[in-house]
Amino acid sequence: MGPETLEAKQKAAIEEILKAYPEKAAKNREKHLGVGSPNDENQKTCGDVRSNKKTVPGVMSQRGCAYAGSKGVVWGPVKDMIHISHGPIGCGQYSRAGRRNYYIGVTGVDTFVTMNFCSDFQENNIVFGGDKKLGQCIDEIETLFPLNNGITVQSECPIGLIGDDIAAVAKTKAKEIGKTIVPVNCEGFRGVSQSLGHHIANDAVRDYIFEGDLSHIQTNDVTPTEYDVAIIGDYNIGGDTWSSRILLEEMGLRVVAQWSGDATLKEMALTPKVKLNLLHCYRSMNYISRHMEKEFGIPWVEYNFFGPSQTIKSLRKIASFFDESIQKKCEEVIAKYQPMIDAVIAKYKPRLEGKQVMLFVGGLRPRHVIGAYEDLGMEVIGTGYEFAHDDDYKRTKEEIFRSTVIYDDVNEYELEAFVKKLQPDLVASGIKEKYVFQKMGLPYRQMHSWDYSGPYHGYDGFAIFAQDMDLAINSPVWAHSKAPWEKEG
Repeated sequence: MGPETLEAKQKAAIEEILKAYPEKAAKNREKHLGVGSPNDENQKTCGDVRSNKKTVPGVMSQRGCAYAGSKGVVWGPVKDMIHISHGPIGCGQYSRAGRRNYYIGVTGVDTFVTMNFCSDFQENNIVFGGDKKLGQCIDEIETLFPLNNGITVQSECPIGLIGDDIAAVAKTKAKEIGKTIVPVNCEGFRGVSQSLGHHIANDAVRDYIFEGDLSHIQTNDVTPTEYDVAIIGDYNIGGDTWSSRILLEEMGLRVVAQWSGDATLKEMALTPKVKLNLLHCYRSMNYISRHMEKEFGIPWVEYNFFGPSQTIKSLRKIASFFDESIQKKCEEVIAKYQPMIDAVIAKYKPRLEGKQVMLFVGGLRPRHVIGAYEDLGMEVIGTGYEFAHDDDYKRTKEEIFRSTVIYDDVNEYELEAFVKKLQPDLVASGIKEKYVFQKMGLPYRQMHSWDYSGPYHGYDGFAIFAQDMDLAINSPVWAHSKAPWEKEG
């Protein structure tokens, strides 16, 4: 199918999907759907897609809330701090240990990521306030888990509605116990998605880590070097950060901090002393990276370690910030892993070449993983974000190499309809969509937490990625079920 024919088919699919809506809803959703093409210079974004707007009421959205963005993404993986979900139990339980943020340590002693700490609001707390209960929670934590290095208070919706002053409680208790206590006003109803939660969490890092009292944390025992870097916005899903560190350290850099996956409070405190910040998830951590550039003069660079093409490009971009010795080692690292990559591509590309994929994920993967699929000869024919901003779609345009359907905050009806119209060989999205498409007889990969696999970053990760895509698409199980278009003949 030629590019023009494909683009026409994609635009026709959008028009047909919009016909199912009432006129007002169709007019709204039309702004969030488009066809992106690398050759259309008139497009400011992919398909001029509108983003970061309120979801249409009554339409099923895959977005999360501000609490999810703060507790579930940014703060939750910091392993030596205890994160209190302040409010009813549901939010704390839902956000507990769901993202496979790998870490090293002993749970309950020096790491607390997979534990659920919640103030467990009841009706009387809604009526009379929960400040007193929050203080009791902090006292209990200090009694039961005295080795924690700090506490965060992650506000759920009721906290903002009843007006609890968590900042005052945190300030009082921080003086009593002599540790950092970070109040985060990330009530779920704030903003239009989890994106605002990222921003609020970044601001809390700025105010309470970079500008707060961390006298209880020893940070003077680390002598800065000219090759210090920090990994920002990598949450170590399935061990991603570890596979990234291998490459950075082999090329002569010292990773002083990585956060928030497998992060410690000390690492976060040391970050303002590094020479370069390496930003993986732009959407969730660009705010704090820009702050460090402005206040501490630390440059930042966005990198992509999905697939060998993007990994090589990113390694060279990172090396360009340092001297010739680092640049030389960078080339040695690339050369070292090339035979391994050649073997992976030789094995899996013949089995995957020409297969088409549709993506719908969160903060960066709808564009970052395109190169990894391309390295295997696969084609991404549709992609979109749950909570992107306009600059995310501008960055996406740089990654697409053919006419691609672009959908922002796509709902279940739209995504299912697009799949039926465009008939991809693989759908890669989140857990809520997984079983919908598998029941349709379609291969599927859960791309929020790597479907219990991973890591996917770096050279080692690409080998696992290629294997997983092959297992998904070429599994013999699909011979026993048919996709809707196959049933329709």
